[in-house]
Amino acid sequence: MADEYSLSVCDDVPRDVVLTAPGTRMLDVAQVVRRLTGLSLWRSKALAMQVSAVILDGVPQEDAEAAVTALREAGAQAEVREQPKPDRRP
Repeated sequence: MADEYSLSVCDDVPRDVVLTAPGTRMLDVAQVVRRLTGLSLWRSKALAMQVSAVILDGVPQEDAEAAVTALREAGAQAEVREQPKPDRRP
């Protein structure tokens, strides 16, 4: 019997928080990235300078939306992306 992947209604699909543009307030964005990731300020600034950087990987919907809100308040452009479903073909 082949295993099949199914998503029930109660499953929370993991989300990624993606920084699409850091904006003009780089230090503010780096501080938010630091708070979200726990990285050093130097590494947070380097991550914030990358375009299309994944800040958080595989977080629940609520946490992802809160992170995007914090990044946008700091002047960055960010979005929540749904992780692709695993391909479970035999």
